[in-house]
Amino acid sequence: MAKEPVTPEAMDDSDWVELFVREMLNASNIDDARARASRALEVLEKSICARAGANMAQNFHQENKMLKEQLETLIQKNTILKQAVAVQHECQKEYENQSQELQHLKQLVSQYQEQLRILEVNNYALTMHLKQAQQSSSIPGHFNPDVF
Repeated sequence: MAKEPVTPEAMDDSDWVELFVREMLNASNIDDARARASRALEVLEKSICARAGANMAQNFHQENKMLKEQLETLIQKNTILKQAVAVQHECQKEYENQSQELQHLKQLVSQYQEQLRILEVNNYALTMHLKQAQQSSSIPGHFNPDVF
């Protein structure tokens, strides 16, 4: 029963040894042996390159998949950070607005305190003038303060 030919990609170490031995045994002379060895080595080289290419492609695919997952994670984290920055910015704006309002209210309080002080001084002065006017009045008696 004849053994089915094995494709170079499916050959293992013992298959390659068998191929080389068979090729060398079938060689009719040294030049034929060199030619057969050269062809067998070319097939071996192509097989190795194909396996390496397949392995590299698989490794690249896995690495690409892993990098895509990392990218998705980074995009999610970036989105969260953008939202956090937006919230922080809004809080900062609100704080600045409240701070400006507080400064304005402090200025108003200061102005009102000054107005109050002026009014108290004016009230005291008017009270003194009224007492003085009442004391120097030639008409005896108390006058209704609402009349003046």
